[in-house]
Amino acid sequence: MIHTFYFNDLRTCCYVLYDEDGECAIIDPGCIKQSERDRLVKFIEENHLHPRMIIQTHGHFDHVMGNSFVAAKWHIPTYLASADIPQVRRAASYGSYFGYEFEQPSEDIRDMKDGDIISVGSIRLKVLASPGHTAGGVLLYDEKDGCVFTGDTLFCGSIGRTDLPGGDYDRLSESIRTKILPLPSDTKVYPGHGPATDIGREKMTNPFLEDIIAKEIDRQQAAAQPVQNTEQ
Repeated sequence: MIHTFYFNDLRTCCYVLYDEDGECAIIDPGCIKQSERDRLVKFIEENHLHPRMIIQTHGHFDHVMGNSFVAAKWHIPTYLASADIPQVRRAASYGSYFGYEFEQPSEDIRDMKDGDIISVGSIRLKVLASPGHTAGGVLLYDEKDGCVFTGDTLFCGSIGRTDLPGGDYDRLSESIRTKILPLPSDTKVYPGHGPATDIGREKMTNPFLEDIIAKEIDRQQAAAQPVQNTEQ
């Protein structure tokens, strides 16, 4: 089961992911206001959930504003790809530059690598490395329930920006081509901002995917061409 919160002025999506026994993970807790924290606590307490971990799709400040609060409230660790630890370590100072004041996130960080399986009760999330928006961005894919948490790699109708430190458009395009496009078309997409969507819809309507899809088709066609024998 998934519950979505929109936190902070940048409307960062925070997801509470939980199973039938109440085992729970909190993905990208961007709650900065007391009212936002109260909403999160109320939902967890009213549904008798048991938070076990914070999982970060990446380390940008708007996705970690509530980490210190959440980690201290429920005494839980944070999972993050190690390449984005520098993003988290400068999150508070970087956020302050944009007018957001919050406590520096905890250093209790556990690494995630491509292909890892993170278990939360009966839920299994496969980590798919998706660098490009940041160096350590990841997707969290739940094959059984047919959904993927894409962070700021893919949005409904858009893709992640690459003009911030650690951004790389070529790497983002490659991540989308190799990690997102192969997923089943009915896979539900839960992005880091904005509404949910699905893979099939984005393939059909997302203008930022047109060039990536065209290049993938060209690649597949080239691979399918028979090798010509040049020997005489």
